[in-house]
Amino acid sequence: MADASSATSKRMWCSVPERAQLHLAMLALQFGYAGFHVVSRAALNMGISKIVFAVYRNIIALILLLPFAYFLEKKERPQMTFSFLVQFFLLAAIGITANQGFYLLGLDNTTPTFASAIQNSVPAITFLMAAILRIEKVRLNRKDGLSKVMGTVLCVAGASVITLYKGPAIYSPATPLQTTRESSQLWLSSLGDAKGKNWTLGCIYLVGHCLSWSGWLVLQAPLLKKYPARLSVTSCTCFFGVIQFLIIAAFAERNADAWLVHSGAELFSVFYAGVVASGIAFAVQIWCIDRGGPVFVAVYQPVQTLVVAIMASIALGEEFYLGGIIGAVLIIAGLYLVLWGKNEEQKFIAKEKAAVQSPPENNNSRTPAHVKSSLTQPLLPPSTESV
Repeated sequence: MADASSATSKRMWCSVPERAQLHLAMLALQFGYAGFHVVSRAALNMGISKIVFAVYRNIIALILLLPFAYFLEKKERPQMTFSFLVQFFLLAAIGITANQGFYLLGLDNTTPTFASAIQNSVPAITFLMAAILRIEKVRLNRKDGLSKVMGTVLCVAGASVITLYKGPAIYSPATPLQTTRESSQLWLSSLGDAKGKNWTLGCIYLVGHCLSWSGWLVLQAPLLKKYPARLSVTSCTCFFGVIQFLIIAAFAERNADAWLVHSGAELFSVFYAGVVASGIAFAVQIWCIDRGGPVFVAVYQPVQTLVVAIMASIALGEEFYLGGIIGAVLIIAGLYLVLWGKNEEQKFIAKEKAAVQSPPENNNSRTPAHVKSSLTQPLLPPSTESV
């Protein structure tokens, strides 16, 4: 029965168009990352070591991904070479070690809201990096190029509006029990408490986090063309990430007590980070990069801010303000422009390929007549024959 239901679910998923699969996967990814901001800050507030948190997170992700990569990609996995090992190591240094390390350092000195907000610069940075490396073609003389640029700007602007502009209350949900509301607000305020921290240094760390994340998204695209086994790429990246963090921990975290998990809340935080924010998120993200490109993945980043606002309204009874409405409209409009631009670009590329392939077919169809004329008039010059 389990095998039959699994096969049915697989057939249902395969019947969904690939573009719809990409959108659904990216939306689910943003929900997972939205919860990760709060979970990470909760772990830091409980006193867990930042390095230990990163090590356990990536070990869990590696354990989760490795069996799937080994068994599902036996036929797809190219032979491992020294060049690939170097690329995996560098990818881990940027996407795992620098990315997660800068994030935790920045989050420890700021708040989850600010960390989520500053990540909205990732689409613009990714778009710029991809354009410089010619992974993403930007033709400003065509409507698809202008649409992608304008859409990226609107996505960043929309998320910024949600963060920086509150405005009057538009929607007030039913108020939950006062005690529940007070306790939840107290818990959330403690999560965002950054008193006594170095805010400027935290901002610098988060900027480094955004640069690392954008570079990670961009650099995965060319690697996947040479090494198409996506889960294997992710597993190797996690493996080298664990090695790099363990090397750092050997110098920076020598307290044996720091490696112990002291409560169920700490255990939940580590498992959520490892399973949802690393294992599942990395697999989904690299699949979307392979199918939709790095800019497609990055442009969904501002949706995370919108998801946080909606979740807070539904779960905590918080009011929805005008700034959230305006920001949501800008994000949706920006996503539409980027995705429309990508679709138009694909149509243009398809037309170019068809135009390139059509002349040989015409030449093949004219070959008999051409051969006959050259036989009947062998003394004509080549230029006359071709006419």
